[in-house]
Amino acid sequence: MRHFDVEMSDLQNRLLDMAGLVQEMIKAATQKLVERDSKKLDVVSSLEKEVNVQEIVIDDKCLKLIALNQPVGADLRFITSAMRINSDLERMGDEAVSISERASDLIKYVQLKPLADIPKMVEIVRSMVMDCIKAFNTSDAELALSVLAEDNEVDSLRDKVINDIKNLMLKASDIDVINGAVDLMFVAKSIERLGDHATNISEDIIFMVHGKDIRHPRNC
Repeated sequence: MRHFDVEMSDLQNRLLDMAGLVQEMIKAATQKLVERDSKKLDVVSSLEKEVNVQEIVIDDKCLKLIALNQPVGADLRFITSAMRINSDLERMGDEAVSISERASDLIKYVQLKPLADIPKMVEIVRSMVMDCIKAFNTSDAELALSVLAEDNEVDSLRDKVINDIKNLMLKASDIDVINGAVDLMFVAKSIERLGDHATNISEDIIFMVHGKDIRHPRNC
């Protein structure tokens, strides 16, 4: 096997390892939120440090692969897609940290009724993340395309949650209820952004496999 092929395989494995860390962060952060488990914060914080290190290592590896090998065609698409996916994974980790920190505040308050729709968002988004990572590992453009279709459902649930929270705040007189509602609104937006990043990764996979950029479809 050529040295270049070995390096490309190592790049893929590093991205998959990083994706696994991010999945653990999302799982810990959302469990902390839904199950009100305060012990999950340390897990998320520890994993974030590893993810940040991996982001730098993977970016450096991509740049060296391009500079030293001058790849073209499918190889170049893979490397450039890997760089974008690397960035989205790191941002997913940031959103998991944000969710975890907000959950720390929410645990202090009485659980709010709008949380009922948050677990639905969490379930869909975690499925999207799992599928986009699997699609990257197997170069499955069809699976990546299916992730894009789920994003609309996440957006709809976010809108419903935020609307419920606003209605709750209008009726609330307890400052703790209002503070909890604000935190929950930010959580809903963070969960929705996780779905956006999974969508970005899926779009990159489709480009990687087919060479087709679908990020900004033209209305022709």
